[in-house]
Amino acid sequence: MTAERSESVGDPSGDPSASFIKLLFVGDVIGRPGRRVLQRLLPSLRDRLALDYVVVNIENAAGGFGVTPAILDELDVLDIDCYTSGNHIWDKKEVLPLLEREPRLLRPANYPEGNPGTGVYVGETAAGVPVATLNLEGQVFMKNVDSPFRVADRLLAELPEEVKVVLVDFHGEATSEKQAMGLYLDGRVSAVFGTHTHVPTADERILPDGTAFITDVGMTGAYEGVIGFKAPKVLKRFALQRNIPFEVAKRDPRLAAAAVEIDVETGRASSLERLLLPLAG
Repeated sequence: MTAERSESVGDPSGDPSASFIKLLFVGDVIGRPGRRVLQRLLPSLRDRLALDYVVVNIENAAGGFGVTPAILDELDVLDIDCYTSGNHIWDKKEVLPLLEREPRLLRPANYPEGNPGTGVYVGETAAGVPVATLNLEGQVFMKNVDSPFRVADRLLAELPEEVKVVLVDFHGEATSEKQAMGLYLDGRVSAVFGTHTHVPTADERILPDGTAFITDVGMTGAYEGVIGFKAPKVLKRFALQRNIPFEVAKRDPRLAAAAVEIDVETGRASSLERLLLPLAG
């Protein structure tokens, strides 16, 4: 199995006076196989791509559903700057106090008030460049959450003026809604990366006003079955129309990610590369 990589979109060398950072976003980590491939490949990716900042979606990291404090501790040794999530963030009861005490672990910002945690985090690179991460969930075929478009407007208005680099994890089911969000935020954020459907799309591009976009980054996990789960139980659920529990798949683990280069003065993306990397050996 060879690594699948897209051609880099954009040209980071157009302005020799500009200063750039390299940011990596890793798509939904699915269970132990996803954590394993992340642990094996992320350190070398940090060095090879000269990464300045790393964001990872971990809403499926615990057996395919949710995340626990022990798993967050396990991943924290990897020098990850921020964690995003989605609708499955609520699946493990242990996550509720975790969301309160760990600001780097986000849940979608457009859930109703009264829920623990937050949907925005401002960190910084080793060189002191501030980076904001926003986590939003779609409405189409999803829960009855607040409008992600209106919540995005509010969150962006609340960011400090000096924050130019902004990444959005838009966790949604419908490709149309994700593409609409990319265009809605074009020129106002550095990147909009779709998650949730676990299938990487080949539409990575820099939008007209400088926002990097891909409909779905894809999943980091085992690609042998159906969206990270063993096929027999998934097929049985479809055939019998019963709520048969899923089991995380194990074979053919891969890391799905998007690497984006961003001008720190303007917040505009200058290049975008889609990655789908197998775990060798």
